[in-house]
Amino acid sequence: MDQIIGYCGLLCSGCKIYLATREKNKSKKQKMISEIICACRELYGVEYKPSDITPCDGCTSGARIFSPCKNCLIRNCAFEKQVKSCALCDMYPCEKLSDSFKSEPSARTRLDTIRNSN
Repeated sequence: MDQIIGYCGLLCSGCKIYLATREKNKSKKQKMISEIICACRELYGVEYKPSDITPCDGCTSGARIFSPCKNCLIRNCAFEKQVKSCALCDMYPCEKLSDSFKSEPSARTRLDTIRNSN
């Protein structure tokens, strides 16, 4: 599977919602969705129903996106600036990204790699 990297450097193709979207086996997909619901409850205190776990093709796809990701400040900024990645933005790394890198340093590594290869 090709890596799909979100605007912010997170690995969309490693996201459980992204993976559940692609799962063909219905019982396995239902189990994955249940795990996502439990993780959201434990990590974020958010209660989702199975119908809330909408299909997602990654935040840069512009098509099917997990509904909470539609409100992501980083995604919306990149989308508005029409950059393929935050790594390609003139403001890189901005304050929003720097804050997110504190909890996900691998995202910065991915974005630095993209920035240095262009």
